[in-house]
Amino acid sequence: MRPLLPLLGLIFISAAPLLAADPPATSSKQVPTWAAGAVWYQIFPERFRNGDPKNDPPRAGLETPIMAGKDWRISSWTADWYARDAWEQSLGTNFYKQGVFERRYGGDLQGVLDKLPYLADLGVNALYFCPLFYARSLHKYDGNSYHHIDPYFGPDPVADFALMDQETSDPSTWHWTAADQLFLRVIKEAHALHMKVIIDGVFNHTGRDFFAFKNLREKGAASPYKDWYIVRSFDDPTTLRSEFEYDGWWGHKTLPVFASARNGHDMAPGPKAYIFDATRRWMDPDHNGNPANGIDGWRLDVADERPVEFWAEWNALVRKLNPQAYTTAETWKDPKPMIVEGGFSATMNYFGFAIPVKGWLADNHLTPTRFARLLDDRRNAIPPADAYAMQNLMDSHDTDRLASMIVNGESTPYHDADQIDYNTN
Repeated sequence: MRPLLPLLGLIFISAAPLLAADPPATSSKQVPTWAAGAVWYQIFPERFRNGDPKNDPPRAGLETPIMAGKDWRISSWTADWYARDAWEQSLGTNFYKQGVFERRYGGDLQGVLDKLPYLADLGVNALYFCPLFYARSLHKYDGNSYHHIDPYFGPDPVADFALMDQETSDPSTWHWTAADQLFLRVIKEAHALHMKVIIDGVFNHTGRDFFAFKNLREKGAASPYKDWYIVRSFDDPTTLRSEFEYDGWWGHKTLPVFASARNGHDMAPGPKAYIFDATRRWMDPDHNGNPANGIDGWRLDVADERPVEFWAEWNALVRKLNPQAYTTAETWKDPKPMIVEGGFSATMNYFGFAIPVKGWLADNHLTPTRFARLLDDRRNAIPPADAYAMQNLMDSHDTDRLASMIVNGESTPYHDADQIDYNTN
């Protein structure tokens, strides 16, 4: 997860790796048979299509409602991207800091359903959804639930929130909201069109409205969730100021980070159990041992910020639920630990494909020979079956668009000649 830009969708592939000779097999116990031929379409839900204007998010649902003035409104899909609405102009002159992240276009699951036949006609056979779970931001990486689809992606937000308010971390208290049920319909109709569906799991951090963190803020050291997060100090109620301090992802206090186990080789027990329960919910919604009506896998945000031992156990659970499940990790580094030790099918192939492409095509810092050698070396460092399953992308929600990279190519040398990372030059 990096600073995010809006998009409708991106197509990328996990087909046979470039310049590779045929490997002995394109599947294994952790790589499903379908992965080598996947043509992925990435959907950023809020910016895909507004299929149901009746569920558009209100101003009160924003991350910082007070920042957006009372004249805030849903943005027009057909407006010039750089044209600023009156409520944006009233905030100031900075395009990115004063308004653009408070924009909402109303994308929802009905919009996805409307366009599934179109995506199938394009040749897409695998959908990757950026986070669908309830969150306040436009990007949803500040998840406030792992077991509920965002109510504003579904047909009845008011009723959904009322159901959610009755729940705890105990799965026996969980309901199926209207938004949840609509997503199950998305899965069903995608499967009917021979498309696989994976969703984004953000299991490293949450939003501040996440039920466990909300309880922790209210009850402090008396909260049953006090060991779920990295708390540096609790509030002293005898003072006027708040002493409550906790770790936020990369310093962002809107993204409190889950704690690891004391030995550092696992997640803390509370969030781990919850993550496993949410995983079961979406992979086998009926809990009948048949995963046919569940998702086909996961993409895991900032995977290398969680202990690899946790991922090994989690991936084992995923394959127990569905032996043909696909799991892909976001990492910008060498993917081998995530694949070999963590049990992932693949990673988003920044290291082995996107980064070399940028260095050669966009920035002109790599010769064709060096570019080809990087592709070979980084592909050959992982098992052949996983190499065929990697998500070979050139840009994503985490990067500039490829056209922008080319126009704005880096003319200065990289700080890290081997990494050639988007954010190190």
